[in-house]
Amino acid sequence: MIDLAQYSLWIVIAVFAGSAAVIGLAGVRLSGVADKLADRTGMGEVIAGALFVGAATSLPGAITSISTAAQDAPELAIGNALGGLTAQTAFIAVADIFYRRANLEHAAASVTGLGQGVLLVALLSIPLLANAQPPFTIWGVHPASIAILLGYAAGLRLLTRIKDEPMWEPVQTDETRDPVSEPEAEENRKHSDRSLWLQFIGLAAATAAAGYLIGESSIALVDKTGLSENAVGTVFAAVANSLPELVTAIAAVRIGAVSLAVGDVIGGNSFEVMFLSAADFFYDGSIYAEMSGGDRTTALIAMLMTAVLLLGMIRREKSGVGGIGFESTGVLILYGVSIVLLFI
Repeated sequence: MIDLAQYSLWIVIAVFAGSAAVIGLAGVRLSGVADKLADRTGMGEVIAGALFVGAATSLPGAITSISTAAQDAPELAIGNALGGLTAQTAFIAVADIFYRRANLEHAAASVTGLGQGVLLVALLSIPLLANAQPPFTIWGVHPASIAILLGYAAGLRLLTRIKDEPMWEPVQTDETRDPVSEPEAEENRKHSDRSLWLQFIGLAAATAAAGYLIGESSIALVDKTGLSENAVGTVFAAVANSLPELVTAIAAVRIGAVSLAVGDVIGGNSFEVMFLSAADFFYDGSIYAEMSGGDRTTALIAMLMTAVLLLGMIRREKSGVGGIGFESTGVLILYGVSIVLLFI
């Protein structure tokens, strides 16, 4: 372990900022690589967003939660995981601002996108239920951690079946983008499968290493600033680790891959719930027993933000105030409320 607390505050801030920059820059490349892999595998943009970009860009946050839990900083690990959920959901609204053709949720509405949102709500209910019960573990691990992993695996299988055998589909409009255009398909053929996978693995590894440094510098920030682990984890570490989702979402909407943008964020959120499961494996005791009232509030707001987003995808409002839909406005307001409640 690197003990950054022995260095000055400015060095700690520099390490934190530098790591965040690496995470953000790697996220730009991951967006393009994941889009190409989606076309090669035939899984489609939404499923690719969950499996490729969602998982890879979530690696920094996973490493942060694991490393901080292992060093007996459970509140930082929990705050990082739950704060990432609210931050990343707010990023969809930010991406909506950059997509000017129509409301992003109108253009990106899909059966699998809705399924991902429902899966997220289901997974997020598990740690809340575990926190409400007396703490106990089996061989050092809470059963909820196993339930989260199994639920995520079952959810991805269900999402694949929903994509392959959809029982209903959203109405296609002029603002709805076709999955792959001919120019994109031609561009994708310029790269071999091996080259794409090597790029993907290398970029994911870079973000994972940066995520470890985010965790170490966050622990040092708590020590040097007097801020609570919950605040540092929920706001600073969570936002830094979520930068790939912001960057890839904006990059995706700029090239018209709106489903990838939404799939990246919602899929990344589902993957992010597993941060708690991973942290529990490395924490001495039940990580869920360490959830505070503020953590529960953050989790519930994340569920509410997701519900608002799903309603927007079902309603499919073409435009609203400021060129974004009611759901994007609501999500941004809820995120602001979550930050205010955290500090008061």
